[in-house]
Amino acid sequence: MTIKVIGAGPGRTATFSMKFALEHIGFGPCYHMVEVFRNARKTIPMWQAAADGNPDWDAIFEGYQSTTDNPACVFWRELADYYPQSKVVLTVRDAETWVASCNATINSPRMLASLDGSPLESMLKSTYLKQFGDKIDDPKWMADWYRAYNQEIIDTIAPDRLLVFHPKEGWDPLCEFLGVPVPAEPFPRVNSRDELGSASDEHGGLPADPLELEAFASTYNDQMKAGAFS
Repeated sequence: MTIKVIGAGPGRTATFSMKFALEHIGFGPCYHMVEVFRNARKTIPMWQAAADGNPDWDAIFEGYQSTTDNPACVFWRELADYYPQSKVVLTVRDAETWVASCNATINSPRMLASLDGSPLESMLKSTYLKQFGDKIDDPKWMADWYRAYNQEIIDTIAPDRLLVFHPKEGWDPLCEFLGVPVPAEPFPRVNSRDELGSASDEHGGLPADPLELEAFASTYNDQMKAGAFS
């Protein structure tokens, strides 16, 4: 098994919905940040090695056919080179609403504070968070970064290999791009700002203990999957 679809959109661009969508149309399992959390004791060191310049992509993505979300999207260029037959899907949204969504969830002070002293801290600071330096609290800078990030992907990946996709477009463009039939079910929509925000408030961010993190992520993934096509 090898990676056939690379999701290049960063977190808060419907990446969880894309995970379930890709799995539903035959490109599963799909590797999402929740997979990092669900197998934290194994995966965190592997992603740290990737951040340190020693990736083992075959080991990281063993058993998976697609990727989406952080931290994989941080390495979109490397993955596109390593899996030259793969297609790339860039999920997009308005830059300002992306910043607002991040600030309310994955970049919120509570969520970031929960990383302190946890096994996740070094890995996330050297992958996802490294991209922003000390500008994460600057909305204008973050919006400009997001636009530039998208444009770099568009300028780099060959047009016939890239789909720039807003999930509100539904199944048609995604299925046409990947050459698969359109499902009868509506396109999944999960992990809204309210859903993840409530989880963050309730738990005070992510559990620091790897065992607790694995249990939390497994439960959260199952809850989101149960509602994906309801």
